[in-house]
Amino acid sequence: MVAIAAVLAGVSLAGCARTVIVEPAQDGANPECADIMLTLPDEIAGEQARRTSSQGTKAWGDPSIAVLRCGVTPPGPTTDRCVSVSGVDWISRPADDDDSTWAFTSYGRTPAVEVLVDRRAESGNDVLAAISPALAKIEPEAECVGAEDAEG
Repeated sequence: MVAIAAVLAGVSLAGCARTVIVEPAQDGANPECADIMLTLPDEIAGEQARRTSSQGTKAWGDPSIAVLRCGVTPPGPTTDRCVSVSGVDWISRPADDDDSTWAFTSYGRTPAVEVLVDRRAESGNDVLAAISPALAKIEPEAECVGAEDAEG
């Protein structure tokens, strides 16, 4: 949660700046992150990509509608909601107390990617639909399962 707060603080401070200040992920220098970054879209929902302050990060819009960090710690098994978009599983949870920003973390792929979405500006599903193809090239190691699918 501290990393999310740091990213959100950087985004809110950089709303009028050319460069979005984004706290880098621990494994942001992973060579697979470079491959992901090169295939991310230049535009999401009509919002152009902006320059960010850290390797393995990207943001779209001014103010930012979405901020991505590659190389975050992969999530382990969780009871948080999981959504599958274009064959990529994402763990979904509110990133702030008023549910205006949602955090989506890719599940079952290394390196893991975190995307913060301003729900007041854009749908999380639209953002994930634009980003997921860049992650789909990484072979999944695990996938989300529902409670009915889990072994008990």
